[in-house]
Amino acid sequence: MNDTAWETLFARHNILNEISKAGMFRITADQIKAEREPRLMTKFDHRVNLPSIFRNNNLAILPVTRGDYVIARFSAYHDFERCALEYQRVSLPSGIQSLLPQYIVSEAIALNCANACGILEDFLEDENLVPTVSGRMSSGEFRFSISVGGSQQAVEVRNSQIGICR
Repeated sequence: MNDTAWETLFARHNILNEISKAGMFRITADQIKAEREPRLMTKFDHRVNLPSIFRNNNLAILPVTRGDYVIARFSAYHDFERCALEYQRVSLPSGIQSLLPQYIVSEAIALNCANACGILEDFLEDENLVPTVSGRMSSGEFRFSISVGGSQQAVEVRNSQIGICR
């Protein structure tokens, strides 16, 4: 579904041509919504989740406000190096009945399990971690640079929605 909807949007807004001219294309949630729900059309946690037109043209999409996104040849994904260290098996504490391995079905639950097992403390080398906020929040305003075709491109973000899981 996303592939077809994005193909339509790319044709309608001449996105590839605009990216060739300007380096990026700004698209609104309303423009995306003309085809499909924006939250379903813009959530690509992994490179393999990208629609074909994005993969075939080395494109990624990033939110810059609560209703605007930019599409460009961003280096938005990183392949992690293989870890040469041996892993350590951990178990959930036996007294916690609400966290069971067969029910780890979301990022938030996985992070709660990692916290309960001490994985986060070990990884961050900090025994004084305290869970604070989680859920949807506003990013505030900030600027960052991201690699676009070998050069750095400045991107300005204004109150984009972010998800915080501990």
